[in-house]
Amino acid sequence: MNGSMDRREFTRLFAFGGSAALLSHPRFKGVAAPPLTPDRVRSGAVDWASVREQFLIPEEVTVLNAANLCPAPRQVLETVQAHTARLDSEPFPSYRSEVQASKERTRDLLASHLRATPEEILITRNTSEANNWVSTGLALGPGDEVLIFSDNHPSNNTAWKKKAERFGYTVTEVPHVDPHPGHEYYMRAFEEAITSNTRVLAFMQHTNTSGDVLPARELCWMAKERGIVTLVDGAQSFGLMDVDLADWRPDFFSGSAHKWPCGPKETGVLFVSRDMQENFWPSIYSAYSGSRGLSRTHEGMGQRDTPALQAFGAQIEFLQTIGQHEIEMRSRELATMLVEELSALDGVHMWTPHQIERRGAVVTFQPGTLRSQEVLAALEHDGIVAAARGGSDRPGIRFSPHFYNTEDDIERAVAAIKGYLQRGL
Repeated sequence: MNGSMDRREFTRLFAFGGSAALLSHPRFKGVAAPPLTPDRVRSGAVDWASVREQFLIPEEVTVLNAANLCPAPRQVLETVQAHTARLDSEPFPSYRSEVQASKERTRDLLASHLRATPEEILITRNTSEANNWVSTGLALGPGDEVLIFSDNHPSNNTAWKKKAERFGYTVTEVPHVDPHPGHEYYMRAFEEAITSNTRVLAFMQHTNTSGDVLPARELCWMAKERGIVTLVDGAQSFGLMDVDLADWRPDFFSGSAHKWPCGPKETGVLFVSRDMQENFWPSIYSAYSGSRGLSRTHEGMGQRDTPALQAFGAQIEFLQTIGQHEIEMRSRELATMLVEELSALDGVHMWTPHQIERRGAVVTFQPGTLRSQEVLAALEHDGIVAAARGGSDRPGIRFSPHFYNTEDDIERAVAAIKGYLQRGL
């Protein structure tokens, strides 16, 4: 090839997440993005075009799938590649100790980003693992009850139900209501569902289905007043929203790096409040644990991808350079554009709430009578990355824009849906 890459080849490499394959391709050789200097990331005046240039996304590809998998910026790919190459070429004990110690720097950065202490941070592989550590690590049995939100991810829904079958406790669901009835409704619904046997309240703060947002702070405070343990699934919040755990005061909070934080694959976080640490059992016993707080007993997971752990910390610094509040506002602004413009198309049914305070940056809609999988295939053909929902529960297409997207990306996606509706597939 002459230094260019067609869309299908990029999609193939992007799907495999192969940083080495991407960085060695002629399209990327010698290409350097301008640094994010302070003048480019001033509060209230971020140069989003410069932010976009930090990613390898070609102009002809529109990635609207942050709720599932985000592209990582160049520095993450380069960090993973460089440290993997060095680890494989210099596998001396001294260097292995050095990269192992870098995990503690990542822990410090995560703690600062979430307004927690390093002693409360466990570095996991993803949200699913973190959620399952909680449902396995709490001592629950007959007579106990776990209260969950029906719109939770399976790792925070099915996992509780299957373990209840084994350990003898019960699981009660607060059903989701469509359209989103408002935060006050859900506060009442959860409060009315609590019984004297309720031990745990587990909910997804920003749903991956239709982007509904629950009042995390208020639910955590209500539960704490009643002595109920809280698990907040932050898979769709961490890296998108300006999460303040010091204010929310949950007992547990989970998140993944590969979604909204745009970090390396198979890295995640689990916050465990100091109050819970004596009552939280490890799920894995092995080598290479952390050196502070709960990580000394709970993070012995054997050999890890230490270059990815280093890159995780580097990506948190990247987010902090831009500002998490700025990132949240940008992503919500792009989501609002999608909601408004898609809702104006004949035949579109919007599952995502129209009220800004009730939604995040996940936008799910039914494009007329078109089949979601066929629409998804058409979008891919047109260079647009999205997700599809089948079945009878809010079927259709899910777009989840993020701060690396542009207004042109939004217009391109809306134009594509409009075209499919008008001419069919």
